[in-house]
Amino acid sequence: MSIIKKLTKHGNSYSLIIDKAILELIGIDKTTFLEISTSDGESLLLKPLEEGEEKKFTKSLKTVNRKYSKALKKLAK
Repeated sequence: MSIIKKLTKHGNSYSLIIDKAILELIGIDKTTFLEISTSDGESLLLKPLEEGEEKKFTKSLKTVNRKYSKALKKLAK
């Protein structure tokens, strides 16, 4: 399946809106963590994280937020 989309302005960033039909086709929803990668520097690959990977990511994210919350808040300004 191939689909052509444009990015949508979202604050200071841009978003890629994924249609509900595509989300249902690949079995993901708004709570699914996605791995975004590129192998050639020209295209993106979006892949849902496996359950074990998702738990590991969530744990790592909490650790980073706990250790570096002050620095992250300064960078966000």
